[in-house]
Amino acid sequence: MARRPPLGELPPDYTPPAGSAAPQILAGSLKAPLWLRAYFQGLLFSLGCRIQRHCGKVLFLGLLAFGALALGLRVAIIETDLEQLWVEVGSRVSQELQYTKEKLGEEAAYTSQMLIQTPRQEGENVLTPEALRLHLQAALTASKVQVSLYGKSWDLNKICYKSGVPLIENGMIERMIEKLFPCVILTPLDCFWEGAKLQGGSAYLPGRPDIQWTNLDPEQLLEELGPFASLEGFRELLAKAQVGQAYVGRPCLNPDDPHCPPSAPNHHSRQAPRVAQELSGGCHGFSHKFMHWQEELLLGGMARSPQGQLLRAEALQSTFLLMSPRQLYEHFRGDYQTHDIGWSEEQAGTVLQAWQRRFVQLAQEALPENASQQIHAFSSATLDDILQAFSEVSAARVAGGYLLMLAYACVTMLRWDCAQSQGAVGLAGVLLVALAVASGLGLCALLGIAFNAATTQVLPFLALGIGVDDIFLLAHAFAEAPPGTPLQERMGECLLRTGPSVALTSINNMAAFFMAALVPIPALRAFSLQAAIVVGCNFAAVMLVFPAVLSLDLHRRHCQRLDVLCCFSSPCSARVIQILPQELADRTVPVGIAHLTATVHAFAHCDSSSQHVITSLPPQAHLVPPPSDPLSSELFSPGGSTRDLLGQEEGTRQKAAYKSLPCARWTLAHFARHQFAPLLLQSRAKAVVLVLFGALLGLSLYGATLVQDGLALTDVVPRGTKEHAFLSAQLRYFSLYEVALVTQGGFDYAHAQRALFDLHQRFSSLKAVLPPPATQAPRTWLHYYRNWLQGIQAAFDQDWASGRITRHSYRNGSEDGALAYKLLIQTGDAREPLDFSQLTTRKLVDTEGLVPPELFYVGLTVWVSSDPLGLAASQANFYPPPPEWLHDKYDTTGENLRIPAAQPLEFAQFPFLLRGLQKTEDFVEAIEGARAACAEAGQAGVRAYPSGSPFLFWEQYLGLRRCFLLAVCILLVCTFLVCALLLLNPWTAGLIVLVLAVMTVELFGIMGFLGIKLSAIPVVILVASVGIGVEFTVHVALGFLTTQGSRNLRAARALEHTFAPVTDGAVSTLLGLLMLAGSNFDFIVRYFFVVLTVLTLLGLLHGLVLLPVLLSILGPPPEVVQMYKESPEALRPPAPRAGGLRWGLSPTLPQSFARVTTSMTVALHPPPLPGAYIHPASDEPPWSPAATPAANGSSNLTSRGPCPAPE
Repeated sequence: MARRPPLGELPPDYTPPAGSAAPQILAGSLKAPLWLRAYFQGLLFSLGCRIQRHCGKVLFLGLLAFGALALGLRVAIIETDLEQLWVEVGSRVSQELQYTKEKLGEEAAYTSQMLIQTPRQEGENVLTPEALRLHLQAALTASKVQVSLYGKSWDLNKICYKSGVPLIENGMIERMIEKLFPCVILTPLDCFWEGAKLQGGSAYLPGRPDIQWTNLDPEQLLEELGPFASLEGFRELLAKAQVGQAYVGRPCLNPDDPHCPPSAPNHHSRQAPRVAQELSGGCHGFSHKFMHWQEELLLGGMARSPQGQLLRAEALQSTFLLMSPRQLYEHFRGDYQTHDIGWSEEQAGTVLQAWQRRFVQLAQEALPENASQQIHAFSSATLDDILQAFSEVSAARVAGGYLLMLAYACVTMLRWDCAQSQGAVGLAGVLLVALAVASGLGLCALLGIAFNAATTQVLPFLALGIGVDDIFLLAHAFAEAPPGTPLQERMGECLLRTGPSVALTSINNMAAFFMAALVPIPALRAFSLQAAIVVGCNFAAVMLVFPAVLSLDLHRRHCQRLDVLCCFSSPCSARVIQILPQELADRTVPVGIAHLTATVHAFAHCDSSSQHVITSLPPQAHLVPPPSDPLSSELFSPGGSTRDLLGQEEGTRQKAAYKSLPCARWTLAHFARHQFAPLLLQSRAKAVVLVLFGALLGLSLYGATLVQDGLALTDVVPRGTKEHAFLSAQLRYFSLYEVALVTQGGFDYAHAQRALFDLHQRFSSLKAVLPPPATQAPRTWLHYYRNWLQGIQAAFDQDWASGRITRHSYRNGSEDGALAYKLLIQTGDAREPLDFSQLTTRKLVDTEGLVPPELFYVGLTVWVSSDPLGLAASQANFYPPPPEWLHDKYDTTGENLRIPAAQPLEFAQFPFLLRGLQKTEDFVEAIEGARAACAEAGQAGVRAYPSGSPFLFWEQYLGLRRCFLLAVCILLVCTFLVCALLLLNPWTAGLIVLVLAVMTVELFGIMGFLGIKLSAIPVVILVASVGIGVEFTVHVALGFLTTQGSRNLRAARALEHTFAPVTDGAVSTLLGLLMLAGSNFDFIVRYFFVVLTVLTLLGLLHGLVLLPVLLSILGPPPEVVQMYKESPEALRPPAPRAGGLRWGLSPTLPQSFARVTTSMTVALHPPPLPGAYIHPASDEPPWSPAATPAANGSSNLTSRGPCPAPE
């Protein structure tokens, strides 16, 4: 059989063998698993030895590689676009959004800036003239905003969105309309004359004061201009739009205003209007037909009488619409005002953002502090600013977190004994993890993975906490190297013992984050991929570079240098550690013993001339039995007490001894060995633990039922800010969302009109859809188009009946009658486009309310060109857009009779308003209803989909829980396979997965009690919790699996060796997360800091309390059972080794030597972990008294020369 290793080369936990051969009895059929693990550990041992041998080179190359990757941060891109962050890649919403962008472009038609007014006193009525006047003050201040950029002044009238500006052939009227045409402002002030004050346009006519909406009466103006210009078409346009007297015919909020027009209903009575009555039913812009603002858009918190009359309201809202950057750029492109500034779309966006920020600022400051009302302002630029601030890296918090971790690592690893202190190792380890995190993020940037708020706000701290865990584990294992381990093999031995644990935890963490990438939200998928890559970089740094740091620190300790201040020699070099000898009454070694101690006397001689230390030991050794043990003699305490002896014997000089305090010897491992494990592994304690954790699991199952879906914008915006106040008021009073029902191409609109009407009807019947007023037709292009055709058909019928239009002439008819004439003769046939016989045989709209298919696209061209206000109000957004065609009633060439047909439509939309959407359940119900309506239309051949923010950001909740369960189940299976593969023990892997599943359920339940809603972000953390939980469980499981004895003993020994690194890892993780608590965003605190802190505490409890109890009850049997008896060979000291201490007797001591005598206890540890590396036995003969040379007394002495420098 193979020869047993000498005493000095035994690895940790070595148990003396039985007889001279030390037979090993494998439990069951575990030879293959042990062999595979031994092979893997052998590779790690070789890796560690090579790293130690070339530690300088490895450290330099490792830092160089990680530093190069960290430079990739220079090309990092931070994504703040909500659509890019939250819309599921490849989903139907993503495909629909892409289709919309292909047809309409990247931007919306307009952007909204909003003012919400609420009373300072809760529940106060705002439907009073005083409250409306305060609202006017704020809105007027905001509407007068001007910003100066690029040498130009930009006001609201230049950048606002104007709906449906008509094309007029009369140049004078066209220029006047261009200057006067009003901005689209949805405000309750439009019910009053004061609404005109928000419109800033003006025009000049000779002999009249400046024309503004405050003094413009369109009917009177047309009468005055009638004799000078042909305005019949324009007059009909205004009549169709029901403009009337515009604003001057509306009551004045303040009838005492000197500018209140005489045409105002209350101008003469000087009585304040009844606000509730005027606002009942909503308000109108300058066009009563096309600009109707419903009550729900203007008033919040309304209360009505039993008869339905509006009595009171608690909030007012005004909305200013601005052009998009693209529209603003197109509007001023080639204009004389911008020709000298290199006008671009980017400049247009800058102008809009500057105006929006100024708008919000002035609106919020418009009312005095003592006013009874308060104004909340918000714009799209405000949201962009929030997202930008949310995504910025807080250098102070990052630096604070890493400095705190540096301090903790240094303090926890410092020791009074300089030879055992590892403060510098702790500092270097944290800095190395920081570099690994930076390199991982740099690699992500190089791979094109965009950063987002989760990356910048959370990942640096989470990765720091996770990465430092393995640093502590390696440092603990390296400090507890087996006695007698050759200096050149210390790192190999460390990786042999801890490498499997580090590999297992890192692989599981990476697998967890890769599984979390199954969540289809781009922001969370990017975060998960980045976290997995960062964990991989941490793994590489811990396994390749940090061992080089430990090797260099070993060189420092070997050279007796100070910790941290390694340039100075250590005063501890003169210290001798004495372990008091203990007597053994019986030399018989009991079977199953795990510790043997041999007591010898060591003599240290210091040669002042050669600066060498020579140690000699007499050939006397005693076996010391273990003391009594709280776990029925299965867990052993260290033998003897420790004393520091610092003395020098000169002649008969007395020795000086100093006894250390007990608190100086206390460590987490000591606590786990002597207090925690004995208490935890008692039968009664086990029962209590199982009952308590069972109760926690049951409580968590109940808490899981309390978890609601959702993530409101108010959860993201910092509390206490003006933005949060606005969003809270909007959510409470104006929970309205603009959506659209988009119809695609791929079917014939002309023949699918009935299906389109049915689709609109089904969508309108949804519970969440705000119905139009009973007196108003549905606001869709198909209804407007049909109604317009019916209107011109009626005009034609009248003109035909009166003889103003005949078969051969329409010049005497009305404008509408002439339009109908031209449409009625169209055939839709390119070869014979006109047929005059159809004038009396067909109608533009049949009895079923449908447009004849052959006339559909020709009529669409005429409607789009002739009814701009109706087209703008319908928000149809046709693609391809119908061609422009100008109607000329007096054209005599006949060319005007040929009307180009519009191309088949590929995109059109019906606008809707959704209301009452407060909870996620409301959104889900509305989305499901809309999808069902589109599916029914699909069966009729109409391809359609809903569009709008509820469908972009809330559709994820339709399958979020299913995706969560799928990801967790897949990850648990993957964790089981990884653990079973690396541990080679499915039994242990199953227990680990059981504990991880329990942890996930408990974390989910605690979220319910904390009021944390389920969204994609908590789902990622829940999925990642499986991987993070491995950090707390696998070390204990591996320690249990690779020890011998009963289950209680193995659980206790596993706790002894893993309690300290696991606890340090948990504390380091908490310290890494602590900086998240200082975030300005409550969202970061609640959804990341709180959840991850709870996860860490749960992991600590389950890893160090529940799992050891389960292992002590249900743990797998030991893989190796060793039986041995006392053997004289076991008592032999190690054979001499070059470069080490020689064990021998010095018969004579030269007078030039100073001598220090002390007693030492040499521990004989249990056998190595199964599969661990065993040092080969020396070829030299074992030491014995007979082998002591007599001729040369120096032959049994060795000296330690200068420390060799590592490569």
